[in-house]
Order: sequence, then structure tokens, then C-alpha cells
Amino acid sequence: MPNAIALVDDDRNILTSVSIALEAEGFRVDTYGDGAEALRGITQKPVDLAILDIKMPRMDGIELLSKLREKTSTPIIFLTSKDDEVDEVLGLRMGADDYITKPFSQRLLIARIRALLRRRDLDITPDEKPEGGEEIIQRGDLILDPARHKCTWRGDLVDLTVTEFLLIKSLAYRPGLVKNRDQLIDAAYGEHIYVDDRTIDSHVKRLRKKFRAVDAEFAEIETLYGVGYRYRERAKRAG
Repeated sequence: MPNAIALVDDDRNILTSVSIALEAEGFRVDTYGDGAEALRGITQKPVDLAILDIKMPRMDGIELLSKLREKTSTPIIFLTSKDDEVDEVLGLRMGADDYITKPFSQRLLIARIRALLRRRDLDITPDEKPEGGEEIIQRGDLILDPARHKCTWRGDLVDLTVTEFLLIKSLAYRPGLVKNRDQLIDAAYGEHIYVDDRTIDSHVKRLRKKFRAVDAEFAEIETLYGVGYRYRERAKRAG
């Protein structure tokens, strides 16, 4: 059975063009023009992933997310505008899994959808060990569990989007090794996906902000101006 996607946006052009692109990739797509209609439809006809615009009439994306999270843990991607930062952050705190800023590449959206569906497929209970899954990465106070998409810093959970998780994993895997923006784009989005270099800078800024929300002194992600980023290499303790 193909994975089912709910696409919710009051822009009919987006509903048409994106649904055609997703169906061409083998997804089943249910489209909705507003949040109230989507809530009824998704409740009656569950999906594997939902894509929600933030600004919609009758019921916006934030309210729809809140109501959906009362019923389901379905992966959710927000479509946001450049001036939606406050709503975007609120949505991520309320349980959205990722966000894409308009205007967006359909290839990028499809890549994000596939990444979230893979993460969902790897979602296992804490007592299970992922068969053939990636090993847990620990770098000092940082612990990354790729199989469960879980990140903690000094024991505190840091809630990351898929993109943010892949970026910190790429940096922390080899502390001290500088990664340029092209390498980080490949790590976060996969090869053959084009995004602007400034997108990586924005993600790194958001990563630092999230870590500093649990530890104001967090300074492990270092910028090498004109080169890229690296995860701080800690000196080994003597003796």
C-alpha cells in the first residue's frame, strides 16, 4: 500500500502542483483547503504524514496541529512563510516534526517526507535494540540515538527536526573535523538536493539556540568563517 499524505493549504495552486508531484512519487494524497476540513478528513481517513500550511482561514496550522496531536503522533511538516518564525517555533514546540519555508523546492519537500517516514519506520520501544541500526553517538555531554531520533545534552532532551538532527550528527561524528556547507547540505538533505548556503547557516543558528535553551554555556558548534563548521574537540584528561 502506498504511503498516504494529507496536504493542507488554502492555496489551490500549491494543492494542485504538490499533489501531482507527490502522486508521481507513488504517494496517495488527500488535499484539504482549510484546517477544519482537514481535521474532519484526517480523523475519518488517517494518513502516514501531514503537510500543514500555517496561515489558513477557519482553523490555522497551529490549531490543527494541536488538535491532531491529541489523537495521533503522525509525522507533520509545516509550510511557513519567511515572516512566520514565531508561529514556526511554537509549532515545533507543540510537536511538528519539520518545516519548509515557502517558496520551496518540491524535490526538497519529497526528500523531507521520505526522511520522516524512515524515522517513523525506525520508531521502536525503549526496550528494543534496533536490528542493524546505527550505534548511539556520545561526545561528552552529547548523546545522539539515530534509531530513535533522540538527542540529549547533559541529560536534557533537545527536540530537533530531522534536518537539525542530521546536521549535529554529521558534525559530532568527527569532532575537530571541519565540514564545509556543501558537505553539511549533503548530510542533511542528501546528494542532488540544492539548497542555498544560507539555509545551512540558519539551521546552525537554530541548533545553537535549541542547545542554549537547555544550557546557556553551550559552545560546541564552532564557526570557521569562510570555511564551515566543526564540533569542538575536547582535550583528553590526563591520567
